[in-house]
Amino acid sequence: MPYFNLAATMSFIDPFRASNYLEGTTLFRWQIISEKGQTITASNGVEISTTAFEEAELKKAELLFVSSSWQPERHVTSAIRSCLRDAAKRQTIIGGLDTGAFIIAQSGLLENHTATVHYEHIDAFKELFPNTGVSEALWVIDRNRVTCCGGAAALDLGLQMIRKSHGSALANAAARYVFAPPMRSHGTRQCPDNIEPLGNSVHRGVRAAIDVMEANLETPLPIAEVCRQVGLSHRQLDRLFAQCVRKTPALYYRDIRLDRARGLVTQTELSMSEIAFASGFSSQVHFSRAYKDRFGLPPSKDRVQGRIPFEFRAWPMHRASSTPPSSGTK
Repeated sequence: MPYFNLAATMSFIDPFRASNYLEGTTLFRWQIISEKGQTITASNGVEISTTAFEEAELKKAELLFVSSSWQPERHVTSAIRSCLRDAAKRQTIIGGLDTGAFIIAQSGLLENHTATVHYEHIDAFKELFPNTGVSEALWVIDRNRVTCCGGAAALDLGLQMIRKSHGSALANAAARYVFAPPMRSHGTRQCPDNIEPLGNSVHRGVRAAIDVMEANLETPLPIAEVCRQVGLSHRQLDRLFAQCVRKTPALYYRDIRLDRARGLVTQTELSMSEIAFASGFSSQVHFSRAYKDRFGLPPSKDRVQGRIPFEFRAWPMHRASSTPPSSGTK
């Protein structure tokens, strides 16, 4: 899909390439396809050639993966939905990288399945597809549906698919060849509870408090109740939050509710009143003021600004105050 995540896509493919090399034979073949076969631009600006649906060997495919990133709904067409549905009828394994699950779900192929997407989009996915279970795992395999949150997790998933089809010995050899870190197990969460990516431990009291907050976004708890549930005094919690996140617990709680709201504003068509309620604000006026205070513009304006084509948001980084170039300019 346009503005797909290049790193996730190549991370998924590379173990298959390594397996072919190590075995000295073509165990796996792949094609990178798009609806019309044009050059597709990734979210980092790199362009890649693709094969059109009508020229692709779709009927031979055992796996069909959708790779997308921001605003997948902007690019879904009847041809893409038909392509996925036809593949499902052939019992092809259908997968999604990053936000690919949105496109699979929009095609009606994730009902009564469990899926995952990048954590930034999980709340929007839950609101849009209530008949699909949502996991915060790095990747999910549910029958003939495979979804992955993207990034480096795509490498784990590629190795897992090799292990399922050709055994652990080849998967281990491919992992060594591409210098993969120890493969994370099925069900590993996208955001670990106890350690930061750079190795700094998160104080268990702070993590416990954040878990309580994140479990109660729609109906916020008083901070005193958060303290009670984690077994800390208000003073202790204030001190720990000042050390670890440099905000008061109340401000942090408000900000994660607003972060959830922003995802719903920019990724769904829910009304502002529905979003305010889903984010724990009883007053839409209070919600709009708090939103503007955090993000610098009201939610109604962010719904427009936040949907500027991705290339103007990522390279160079989009600024809400700037005027984007015409859609044909990079």
